Amino acid sequence: MRWSRLIVLLLTLASIGLTACAAPSTPTQVGSPPAGSADPKRITAGIRGDPKILNDAINFAAGGSSVAGVREIENLLNAGLTVSRPDGTQGPQLAEVAPTLQNGLWKLLPDGHMELTWKLRGNAAWHDGVPVTADDLVFSAQVARDKGLAMSQDPAFKFIDTVEAPDTNTVLVRWSQPFVDADKLFSQTRNNRNLPLPKHLLESTYLDDKVNFTQSSVFGQNYVGTGPYKLQAWELGGFLNLAANDQYVLGRPKIDEIQVRFILDTNTIMAHILSGAVDVTLGRGLDPEQAILVRQQWSDGSVDAGLQNTTQLRPQYLNAQPTQLTDARFRRALMYAMDRQQIVDTFLAGFVPVADSNYSPEEPEYNDIKAQIVRYEFDPRKSIQILEGMGLTRGTDGMFRDASGVPVAPIEIRTRTHPLREKVQQVIADEWRDVGLMGEPLVVPEQRINDREYQATYPGFYFRFGGPDENEFDSCCIPGPENNFSGNDGTRYKSAELDGLLQRFRTTIPRSERMDVLGQIMHHMTDQLVILPMYHEPEPALISNHLVGAAGRRADGVQTWNVQDWDLK
Repeated sequence: MRWSRLIVLLLTLASIGLTACAAPSTPTQVGSPPAGSADPKRITAGIRGDPKILNDAINFAAGGSSVAGVREIENLLNAGLTVSRPDGTQGPQLAEVAPTLQNGLWKLLPDGHMELTWKLRGNAAWHDGVPVTADDLVFSAQVARDKGLAMSQDPAFKFIDTVEAPDTNTVLVRWSQPFVDADKLFSQTRNNRNLPLPKHLLESTYLDDKVNFTQSSVFGQNYVGTGPYKLQAWELGGFLNLAANDQYVLGRPKIDEIQVRFILDTNTIMAHILSGAVDVTLGRGLDPEQAILVRQQWSDGSVDAGLQNTTQLRPQYLNAQPTQLTDARFRRALMYAMDRQQIVDTFLAGFVPVADSNYSPEEPEYNDIKAQIVRYEFDPRKSIQILEGMGLTRGTDGMFRDASGVPVAPIEIRTRTHPLREKVQQVIADEWRDVGLMGEPLVVPEQRINDREYQATYPGFYFRFGGPDENEFDSCCIPGPENNFSGNDGTRYKSAELDGLLQRFRTTIPRSERMDVLGQIMHHMTDQLVILPMYHEPEPALISNHLVGAAGRRADGVQTWNVQDWDLK
């Protein structure tokens, strides 16, 4: 049986070495405890990364992806106007309140335009003591909209007309059209990376030396933000020492000092956790298999696996091979042929659920849209019936041929280097072979990762993860020669129906009406199988039992959204 050769995974897990170099010494004292406190409260966090700069928008612009852990570190050091909560709402941070239609700070205008207003807290200050003003936000918008810097990582900027400062503590943003995520401007979320910038420290460099703007020490060794922690020391390639910010707008953090260690090797992360040298992991860290192993062996902590992404097969819709791939019936046949529950049980020990869409059950919108999701159970007989209904016939070798007798072309299953997905690739190919179709697993060579044309023109499927971002499939953003293959829609899917729904979703502000549109989007996505969802991919956070208030990342926010409330017991 095909699964017997794959149970080797269990032996692989059992053989993972947990020994590593000795744990680093206790963190150096980096700050002063609050008045009346005997000993500072200290924790050590581990990230799987080695950042060179502490601004996620700059990191993303430079490399096309976020350096692991930088977003969480930046959230420790800087604050947004609002912060995304696990329930999907926006809570006030630098702003006094989050704009809503109900409080009048979010206005839909009769001419189709929109305005949002933020009132800054009177006690908001940069780490150097300079007050945060509306001019900082106007400057931040200017930088984010500068195409020469390519730092804009917030889709909202496409719909902004002006950012103004009516007075020192008021920010007024005028929009060319309604935009559903407008209240997340200058806040850190799944799709937003542009946090406020200190105008008093960066404006002169921006105006006089723009070429070197993103290399400013204000983004690095001399980082100045508004967040709950201040940067005290940074050993490149080693660690950051952070001290609690006494003037943080939401109150001084309960944990006095955090050392963030940079650990590239996942086995070393496991060793540090199991030995007690690390109290919590931040951002992308262990692979799911390793997290399962830690969960089995670690009695002093827990593994909190937030379901942030969905592992999916992304079809090619432009010049696809085989040509049948662009027919929704063919994609349905492929979906019915895969035993996704068996994949989850075998490789992930039931750690995560099978995915029926790119929205996980943890997303705040899931209950509103779940009735609209079309689901596909494992049913090889139905798969064969669909293929025969398309006029395909099985030859003596059991493989399907078209009406002229030509075998259906092999289906490439492409993925980047990833231990789990490389194993699952083989299973998918085996299961498609069982119903008469040939799958060809391919691992993308590392030297071609940044080759945009190669990455966009895969012939079959790209096996990867993605979040619940339906805007990825807007036909406005298809990678091609005209945009140097830099669009967002890697599948290159075109649908006037979906484009119309996406436009309605982006411009429908009242939640109940917006969820109705999102349900229609999900029905289209799953009925047409624009992507083939496999399983929800966890982002495991390892958390010591003595750390209170910490959890894995949820919904649209960051893991450290409430770090000021973390404490030790």
